[in-house]
Amino acid sequence: MRGSKGRNESLSESRDLDGSYDQLTGNPPNHSKKALKQRFLKLLPCCRPKAAPSLIEYSVEDEFELSTVCHRPEGLEQLQEQTKFTKKELQILYRGFKNECPSGIVNEENFKQIYSQFFPQGDSSTYAHFLFEAFDTDHNGSVSFEDFVSGLSIILRGTIYDRLSWAFNLYDLNKDGCITKEEMMHIMKSIYDMMGKCTYPAMREDAPQEHVESFFQKMDRNKDGVVTREEFIESCQKDENIMRSMQLFDNVI
Repeated sequence: MRGSKGRNESLSESRDLDGSYDQLTGNPPNHSKKALKQRFLKLLPCCRPKAAPSLIEYSVEDEFELSTVCHRPEGLEQLQEQTKFTKKELQILYRGFKNECPSGIVNEENFKQIYSQFFPQGDSSTYAHFLFEAFDTDHNGSVSFEDFVSGLSIILRGTIYDRLSWAFNLYDLNKDGCITKEEMMHIMKSIYDMMGKCTYPAMREDAPQEHVESFFQKMDRNKDGVVTREEFIESCQKDENIMRSMQLFDNVI
């Protein structure tokens, strides 16, 4: 009886998180904002639904899913406390995440495969590797739903300082607290590889190096050959173009 009770509680938590079960009525929820959800899910690498399951499919598949999932996310209330997403937003994100990652986690190879679909004209594998490591904060080789929404919460809802700090961690490849020219060159080459060879106008081979030099001329305030977190954030906050680009994330959800 105890095992049955625990399984029912887990099933309830999963349905609560993905919105496939209404706690008050016991019925599937009303999807009046279905179009808005689908448009939003297309923006995220791990949240692109392969198909649009019916309401019946959501409620029937939940039980089977719990028997095969290798990672069950934390409770909805706990994730609300840890992030800046509402209950409804978390449900939308979770539904898309488990569609793309049924096991509850995504490893680096799967992440690269998903990300490559957005840049078919180039090679996004190296940049996807850097991005994966930024989301994999506990460095266990996988990104769970908690990892994903924690990073996304910073990118979309964090303060300017938090967002810039997250970007700095992405560029600081060895996580030693500063960005070197070598690290920035790896980043820039990965971005150019991702954009592909067929861009117009055509990119020059020395373009990544020029961008690195420009980056350090602007960011390396004391000219010691490295960019610290403080230098990076301070320089970005004084750049109108960077600040304007940061605002594009404000209304994604």
